[in-house]
Amino acid sequence: QVQFVESGGGLVQPGGSLRLSCAASISISSIYAIYWYRQAPGKQREWVATITTTANTNYAGSVRGRFTVSRDNAENTVYLQMNSLKPDDTAVYYCKARIAAVDYWGQGTQVTVSS
Repeated sequence: QVQFVESGGGLVQPGGSLRLSCAASISISSIYAIYWYRQAPGKQREWVATITTTANTNYAGSVRGRFTVSRDNAENTVYLQMNSLKPDDTAVYYCKARIAAVDYWGQGTQVTVSS
């Protein structure tokens, strides 16, 4: 069964950092791309970052230069390092992978940026 489990969220002050993890129940080495999304209260879910099997990355403009996505194929885990956090980064963060035309989402992890 394919599962993704996010962890690492929490409460952090503005300017602080968090590292989110997305652990897969299967090998991720052959998954072409894994995505991070987020959904703030009352807003639509939005794409945050992508990492491919060749470690190419792409970021939404709102997080570029502050967030870094990486993957550890040996651990079947994708990470999202978030620095210089702002209150606008408050959201539930999800990872997603598309496998055989099916999207698999994790359950999400809450990130709250507040003083």
